[in-house]
Amino acid sequence: MFQRLGTWMLGYGAFLIAIGVAGYLSNPEKAATALISGGSFGALSILFGLFLRRGKGWAGTAALITSALLSLVFAWRATAGWLAVLDGHPEKVVAACLITAMLAASVVTAIVLWRGLRRGRAAGASPA
Repeated sequence: MFQRLGTWMLGYGAFLIAIGVAGYLSNPEKAATALISGGSFGALSILFGLFLRRGKGWAGTAALITSALLSLVFAWRATAGWLAVLDGHPEKVVAACLITAMLAASVVTAIVLWRGLRRGRAAGASPA
């Protein structure tokens, strides 16, 4: 169970890094935070994935909390981005789309982790 969740987290981390790079490349003057946040949370997610693949159950709980918090942040930022687009700022469309993609990936990741950890606990997996 931890192997599968670890592999998921490796993919999620790579996705966050890729979106951060895409955000930066779309607007290098104003999107340095996209690179920093995508890179740092992507790297953290990859680290959680590596720990999970080594059977460290605590990393699943940490990854779940992190992805849930990121979901909240991305929901706030996506809402702000789309409101700016609706308010007549078409230059915000790319950022709003990228943040929305990060939101969707984070929500799905939180659900996958929640279900996986719940199943693992029901099956008696140790949170080593």
